[in-house]
Amino acid sequence: MENKLQELKTRLLEYSDLSFVGAVLGWDQSTYMPPAGAEARARQSSLVGKLAFERLVDPAVGHLLDDLRPYEESLPYDHDDAALIRNARRSYERYVKVPVNLVGELLEHTALTYSKWAEARPANDWARMEPLLEKTLDLSRRYAECFPGYDHIADPLIDMADYGMKAQDVRRVFAELREGLVPLVKAITSQTPTDDSFIDSHYPQAAQLAFGEKIIKQYGYDFQRGRQDLTHHPFMTKFAWGDVRITTRVREDDVRDALFSTLHEAGHALYEMGINPAYEGTSLDGGTSAGVHESQSRLWENIVGRSREFWDHYYPDLQAAFPDQLRGVTVDQFHRAINKVTPSLIRVDADEVTYNLHVMIRFDIELALLEGSLAIKDLPEMWNSRYASDLGVTAPDHRDGVLQDVHWYGGLIGGAFQGYTLGNLLSAQFYAKALEAHPEIPSEIGQGKFDTLHTWLKENIYQHGSKFTAPELVQRVTGGSLQVQPLLNYLRTKYGALYNL
Repeated sequence: MENKLQELKTRLLEYSDLSFVGAVLGWDQSTYMPPAGAEARARQSSLVGKLAFERLVDPAVGHLLDDLRPYEESLPYDHDDAALIRNARRSYERYVKVPVNLVGELLEHTALTYSKWAEARPANDWARMEPLLEKTLDLSRRYAECFPGYDHIADPLIDMADYGMKAQDVRRVFAELREGLVPLVKAITSQTPTDDSFIDSHYPQAAQLAFGEKIIKQYGYDFQRGRQDLTHHPFMTKFAWGDVRITTRVREDDVRDALFSTLHEAGHALYEMGINPAYEGTSLDGGTSAGVHESQSRLWENIVGRSREFWDHYYPDLQAAFPDQLRGVTVDQFHRAINKVTPSLIRVDADEVTYNLHVMIRFDIELALLEGSLAIKDLPEMWNSRYASDLGVTAPDHRDGVLQDVHWYGGLIGGAFQGYTLGNLLSAQFYAKALEAHPEIPSEIGQGKFDTLHTWLKENIYQHGSKFTAPELVQRVTGGSLQVQPLLNYLRTKYGALYNL
């Protein structure tokens, strides 16, 4: 059994290494690759992706997993070897159903579509992307249909990102959350809008990047194992336990954009950096679900990074970095400005209260596209209709409308967006449990100290990687299941104080 387990690990390591080679190609495409390299990069990404996929679904892997089942069953459920075999089997049994040529076609198409999107969005060129998105939708349906027996065609895509969840589960959670959010949004937006006009100034790029990097280093982001670069749509990527990178984008007319995307992506990176290094190259080496991963980016970006305690400590440093831009602006004014609640067009710029409404719009649109009740040609009209009805705003162009998110132009349609709201919910649940264990955390944040929070997260979440499913991890950490109420309590408390509700 020891020899068979080692052979499985060797095969998984080859799959992991090839997958990370593909990730390097993707990172380079999103950061430094010249535009003329797009077609060749799409071929290269497809080739490497197929090679990795073939390693994973090799029949020899299936035989090893069968041979190792008695050993797995002899171990406690939470033993590392049992979890490794269990997770490897889950991946093998899922992906062996997908033709390798479909994987290659999908990777080549999405890599090319991403490059076209990077040019089309700033040019407001929806017509250029429409036929490409038609093919993406076809590929997404074909992928989902590799898993017959679903209740909804989106279920297999959702399950890949958030294991065990179906469209009906997400709809139920969203309906409960929406019921609590809408009255809060109305109560806040009925008031005189918060003045954030002083934010409009020129903030040089280098100073913005230096300020954000100083903070995430204090969060615990290890620059010996990572780096930050610029891109169109910020993301975190991982090539190895010792190489976990983040990206950001800078607007020199708004200091918030780069800062909060840096804090957000650093939250993802802290999770990956905190995984048990013994898991490297195995089926346990990675965050357990999209929702749990997003809980960490939103926790460090919002619950920590937009808190009053945080800015009581860091605002003097920000003023020192931008003395002319923030002269005469108090910490109270700045804190209110970065927590301004207002219906907006751009998801990634949305405040904590309205953010999840953006996600719900996208999720509903994805389901309609996959079902066939909405055609790609009618997507912009549906987008504008939902924004008008749900948030009371309408995009003046496609750039800030249907072209704004990279997800449909760099991946499948379906399975991605629900993770953002699940992450918001879990961030509040996890943070509440951290405070139960360590009530001193807010005062430490007010001193620029994050070790207690970071250590608690590493011990309870990060170190486990994918050893437990998301529901299992939530049960271990909170003693229950995914809940809506902790996020609503957090929002009502924080914004009730800010808006005197």
